[in-house]
Amino acid sequence: MNFFTRWFKPSTTESIEDSQGAPENQPPNSSLLNSATHVTAHDLISLQQQARKLNLYQGSYASASTTGSHRSRFRGRGMDYQESRLYQAGDDIRNMDWRVTARAGKPHTKLYQEERELPVVLLVDFNLGMFFGSTNSLKSVVAAKTAALIAWAVASRGDRIGALLITEGDEAETHKELPPKMGKRGALQLIRELVTHSNPQKAMQTTGSHTSLNDQLKRLRHLAHPGTLVFLISDFYNIDDETTQHLQRLSRHNDIQAIQIIDPLEVTPPPPARYNVTDGERSGILNTRSKKGRQHYQKFFNQHHRMVEDLMSSHNIPLLQISTADDVLLTLQKNFGNSNKRSSVASRAA
Repeated sequence: MNFFTRWFKPSTTESIEDSQGAPENQPPNSSLLNSATHVTAHDLISLQQQARKLNLYQGSYASASTTGSHRSRFRGRGMDYQESRLYQAGDDIRNMDWRVTARAGKPHTKLYQEERELPVVLLVDFNLGMFFGSTNSLKSVVAAKTAALIAWAVASRGDRIGALLITEGDEAETHKELPPKMGKRGALQLIRELVTHSNPQKAMQTTGSHTSLNDQLKRLRHLAHPGTLVFLISDFYNIDDETTQHLQRLSRHNDIQAIQIIDPLEVTPPPPARYNVTDGERSGILNTRSKKGRQHYQKFFNQHHRMVEDLMSSHNIPLLQISTADDVLLTLQKNFGNSNKRSSVASRAA
């Protein structure tokens, strides 16, 4: 299920129930919900002003059919003069550039860059492994804040924002599609669903099969029409050989930005000890006492991070890592600040 399953050793001495004095399957107490474990609508709405510091569109092109504020690859009659070139058969004579024609002695016509709206769609992964965190907050909280900041940045420019949210459970409950909506309406639509899907109590009570990221990427291709700017927000533990096929098809007609949510324990092993751990269904012991055990632990996570980087790099998809120890806004600003260019791979959290 989540990454700790890989490190389980059946516990024969002390169970989670014994050590905590409560049944393992007991629903989490509501008193455990706070800003570090579950975001509220107020938390996400309050990010609206901060999101204005982000510029998500550097290096991106729009190709939607409605008029907006972003330059597209399409050329035609529009507000923004691009260049003049020699007249060609079929050019609109209303676009003749008479000054250049007179100066060059040959007929020239003006070309314009059309300004079009840029729809944005987010895939936000709330698989059970995202409800983990060792520093500051759960990964699910970081994902929700990241999605909300992006949504508000999109809304501030009057663009449409949509999403595909992934959860685990029965087939009919594993996803929530939000068709792109304009501006503030789109952002509030997403925030409402982020609050619901990032609820750890609801997640821990989930039953049914685990979600396939590949199935959701396939679904995303139908939601993100050509010319859409797509953000993938996940820990990417469910990627495999099939994933590259879906990303290849998705990237043919869309710009994509991948955001990997990580935790410091996925970078550096915890101090040498024996730890009681659970994946919500099974309990066990994580043993990092031996040097070999710590090296094995480190190797597993290094291989995972390298796999994610190689996958995104092979499709020219920029990858940003955000840790549960990071300030989400500052990390996004470093990558999408108004004065910075989009980086291909962000620095890994220390």
